[in-house]
Amino acid sequence: MPKRRITLTVNGKEHSAVTEDRYSLADFLRHGLGLTGTHLGCEHGVCGACTVLVDGQAVRGCLMLAVQAEGCQVTTIEGLVGEDGTLSPLQGAFMEHHGLQCGFCTPGILTTLTAYLRDHPNADEPELREALSGNICRCTGYDTIVRAALAAAETMRGGTAS
Repeated sequence: MPKRRITLTVNGKEHSAVTEDRYSLADFLRHGLGLTGTHLGCEHGVCGACTVLVDGQAVRGCLMLAVQAEGCQVTTIEGLVGEDGTLSPLQGAFMEHHGLQCGFCTPGILTTLTAYLRDHPNADEPELREALSGNICRCTGYDTIVRAALAAAETMRGGTAS
């Protein structure tokens, strides 16, 4: 299989590694860099479990080749936490409002919502449900997830979440 060296920045740290051309970004992150927080569910871009941020945009890690991320800034679930280990407002709200469920889909949901709330800080419930429509949670309905996202949005706007 053809291989090539790629260099990209993941969670603020530059990485240079050789990878097969056919390797997905999600596989590269998990197996090449040991960042196992990115989960692979359907591997067809449907479930959203593998969502990561590439140059700030939410993308399906299973649909993007690692070689396409050459020179990009990639943020995984591991990169959402602060340098001091402090959870992001979204992560904290998920914990407080029981949005985690079994946790398999959570990394993809958190990265999706991180990008969405950055671009839509005043999102309401219907907008958040639409934003999450590409992320499948098999455990429950999405009530606790949406409640957590609404609380995080309020916190991020400077309000006090309830």
